[in-house]
Amino acid sequence: MIKCKLIVLGQLSEPHWRAACEEYKKRLSHTCSIQEVELREVRTGRDPGAKEIAAVLEREADLILAQVPPRAFTVALCIEGKQYDSPTFAALLEEKLTGGASELCFIIGSSYGLSERVKKAAHLKFSMSALTFPHQLARVMLYECIYRCTEIRRGSPYHK
Repeated sequence: MIKCKLIVLGQLSEPHWRAACEEYKKRLSHTCSIQEVELREVRTGRDPGAKEIAAVLEREADLILAQVPPRAFTVALCIEGKQYDSPTFAALLEEKLTGGASELCFIIGSSYGLSERVKKAAHLKFSMSALTFPHQLARVMLYECIYRCTEIRRGSPYHK
């Protein structure tokens, strides 16, 4: 069974986002052991400047990095990350799992993103799209991506 850990900043505020994540967790339960860690976003003032945002990202980095498991293959979701098609991403994750990674660890930052320290600590910077989506949708999309990778791995027709 694949072990996956999702480290995410913030809670899902809308019931439809939570329901979608729960559906994918249910589908994944046969092939993956999923641990989701929701960290509280560090608060900012009403109109934060660049210095305040940088300080917030560094405080969030401390919270995130404390949750990364040893020997995990760590994937930071960020806009400047590399984009993959689904079969290639599935093959990459399979390679990492068979190559000694104890588990897969995915990191989704706050609406301000991730600190450079977190990005540098990750094994892979991953972008799901060049398009902009609502921040909370990223978690749903990540669950679907993980599910699709497991189905590709199984040879299921889901991916077709």
